[in-house]
Amino acid sequence: MKKIIFISSTGGHLSELLQLHTLFDHYDYHLITEYTKSNIPLKDIYKKKMSFLMYGTKHNLLTYLFIFPINCIRSLYLYFKLKPDVIISTGAHTAVPMCFIAHFFKKKVIFIETFANIHTKTLSGRFIYPIADCFIVQWESMLELYPKAIYLGWIF
Repeated sequence: MKKIIFISSTGGHLSELLQLHTLFDHYDYHLITEYTKSNIPLKDIYKKKMSFLMYGTKHNLLTYLFIFPINCIRSLYLYFKLKPDVIISTGAHTAVPMCFIAHFFKKKVIFIETFANIHTKTLSGRFIYPIADCFIVQWESMLELYPKAIYLGWIF
């Protein structure tokens, strides 16, 4: 059974990622997101299949400059602990290090660009597009920005 890490930042990115929950029954999965008050109940649902990274936002740049390297190290630790075959992400910044780690170790990276953007690239999408084995967009208009992407429609 393939091991898959599903990873995203909190909020809308996580809501999109959780729409893929029907895949969880078919794979040896692990879910990773940021530790926030609203995400703590996920530990009760997913038990040992759930891990957290530190919450950080680029809107508070000074704090984020300390949190991001810590999350990179934690991502590396989780990668070696879980030994995934595939990374699936809906973004954003929290997921970028894990995608690059997987790419470095020649594992598959599947990135789903957020539903929230119809005409502009996300920052995480810009970083991950060149390394993704499969880059999925939810709006057909996004194919103009990501010509090698696959349009599959909305996750919702």
